[in-house]
Amino acid sequence: MPNPIPDNVPQIVMRYFALDADHDVDAIVALFTEDATVTDEGETRRGIDAIRAWRTGPAAEYEYATTITGGEDRGECQFRVTARLVGNFPGGTADLNFDFTVENDHIRALKIAP
Repeated sequence: MPNPIPDNVPQIVMRYFALDADHDVDAIVALFTEDATVTDEGETRRGIDAIRAWRTGPAAEYEYATTITGGEDRGECQFRVTARLVGNFPGGTADLNFDFTVENDHIRALKIAP
């Protein structure tokens, strides 16, 4: 099966998904800038401590597998990855957009939404 991610999507973005699959919170947090933001389920968290709390709280509440279904370079250091999550959360399946803003080989912002 061909890789659904274009070659110009930075490795830091793909590393996020690899570390998420391994549930490696410390390594995931290290991908972000000190003042990064993450928006998930309509709530925005700012800074490393808030991102760590998100990864150990709401993001760890359910078990799921992620299948990347596509990706695109949206310009201005912004990249979208589309993915399907299947797990034990309400509904069992979710198709989500992961919108990354990358700065100096780190994630400056991540927005996760349908």
